[in-house]
Amino acid sequence: MAFSFQLQQVFPFPVKFCSQPKSIKLQIFPNLTKRLPIHPLASAQNNATSNIDHNYIAMDESSINEEEVPLPTELSRELMPKHIAVIMDGNRRWAKRRGLPVALGYAAGIRVLRNFVKLSYNWGISALTLFAFSSENWFRPKAEVDLLMGLFDKVLKDELENLARTGIRLSIIGDASQLPKSLQDLIDKAVMATKANSRLHILVAINYSGQYDVVQACQTIAQRVKDGNIEPEDINSLLVEQELQTKCTEFPSPDLLIRTSGELRLSNFLLWQLAYTELFFSHSQWPDFGEAEFLEALCSFQQRQRRYGGQSS
Repeated sequence: MAFSFQLQQVFPFPVKFCSQPKSIKLQIFPNLTKRLPIHPLASAQNNATSNIDHNYIAMDESSINEEEVPLPTELSRELMPKHIAVIMDGNRRWAKRRGLPVALGYAAGIRVLRNFVKLSYNWGISALTLFAFSSENWFRPKAEVDLLMGLFDKVLKDELENLARTGIRLSIIGDASQLPKSLQDLIDKAVMATKANSRLHILVAINYSGQYDVVQACQTIAQRVKDGNIEPEDINSLLVEQELQTKCTEFPSPDLLIRTSGELRLSNFLLWQLAYTELFFSHSQWPDFGEAEFLEALCSFQQRQRRYGGQSS
């Protein structure tokens, strides 16, 4: 896969997990201003990624704990959500507000994601669905799309061994056929290598549309009716759910949705599956979403009474 920037320099880190501070300081990118051209985006990304501090990205191998870890005192294990969906919003705005190229916003976001996965793993979350790339994101500048495809490729290569070792299963939802062929092959390899894992199931939504997910489920059911395998009267919500792309996980409907950056919308993400999901909107940009913000979201979830349309007790 060819890209207009030095992809091999985007993430020069070992396959380990690290902790995430509450906020990220500009000083972690030494001498960045000496190297940054003003325009264009692709050139800025190319130069800036080579200046990411290795210690900023490096991960602590001991931070993933394969045994049960005590929860923070504010949380109850019995009330923990089984499945959390995340719209990781604000990477670009985080970078632009600091006068940095977009590439560094995504780099910071990757580090936060690793910490988020670590915390979810240690706190007993069963499934995460991460909105990584929507079907509408193809309309972004080509340099940025190339950057994102390159990051997916790089992170998958770096993390595959770690996913397999720690019992994390990886699945992809969305139309992967439009992705670069080399990335498709890598996704297939990662999915196959981790399919027997059960400690934590990570679903990554790439080229995903919630509306199309429902459409393709309806098309599949309609074909079954046409073939005479089922009758129209057999169609119900359970049958539709079984044809959605989240059918690959034990808990297809998230208990909690977290969206960062202060936006108050779903953006075509898991439209069917979120029918009874508790929503939490954080004002933090994704690169600033650390353990304290995650704990706030979980505390908010545990204080709610889920009624699923029924009366409160």
